[in-house]
Amino acid sequence: MELIARLFLSFCFLTLSGLTFAAESGTPVTRVTVREDDDVILPCSLDTNENIESMLFDWVKEVPRKEVFMYRNRNHYNNGLPGQDVEFKGRVSHFPEELKYGNASIRIKQTRLEDNGTYTCIFPDIKPSEKIFRIELVVEPVLKIRNFPGAAPKPYVTILKEKGLLECEVPGASPKPTVEWRDSDNKTLPSKTVQDEEEHGRFHVTVQTTVTEPGCYHCVATQMEKWHRISSEICVHHACLYPVFLLSPQLVAADGPA
Repeated sequence: MELIARLFLSFCFLTLSGLTFAAESGTPVTRVTVREDDDVILPCSLDTNENIESMLFDWVKEVPRKEVFMYRNRNHYNNGLPGQDVEFKGRVSHFPEELKYGNASIRIKQTRLEDNGTYTCIFPDIKPSEKIFRIELVVEPVLKIRNFPGAAPKPYVTILKEKGLLECEVPGASPKPTVEWRDSDNKTLPSKTVQDEEEHGRFHVTVQTTVTEPGCYHCVATQMEKWHRISSEICVHHACLYPVFLLSPQLVAADGPA
């Protein structure tokens, strides 16, 4: 059972990396791709499968150099060893049960765009020469709410006096956002831009759409250059679409006295 588990874990490492790798110098850098906010495994394993529980290995991020994870004879950054860069604290772990098989791979939790870069796994004490593995981590961004100067705020949505006319206002955004209305199925609705102004490098965009069916609709503001997306929802009821005299007799009776 232990052997099966070890083989499965090794398979996961190779699947995530997309490439096999070697410790010899001159070999290509292994590329690992992950979606932002997901966890990722960076592979590093000696081809000799020797026990490394009493060895030293160090994971660093290159340019600028940052300490990611260090293991030294059962001491490491997660049990008191000092020196880890603050941005990796609490997010990096190793696989203790795999050390006896020469596996020094690590897991980085909740990846960030700032994690992009090249990582080096080093065994400095192995003779006759140290073993070095290099991994290029590519974090693919996802559209989500982000905080930066000029980030589009939560859209202000309202129902205007005209029946079924919805308005969405997004002020003070930079770069200029794309603003659109969508229905509950996330389909984009035909809309009209009634305001598109720039002042001191910030954009003020107002968009309107007319709906004819009751339901919930949301206005979405997107700044693709920053991978920022934010939305607001508004629900439209029958009374907002049709005058009372157009309602069916059944609906009128339902609202009247018993």
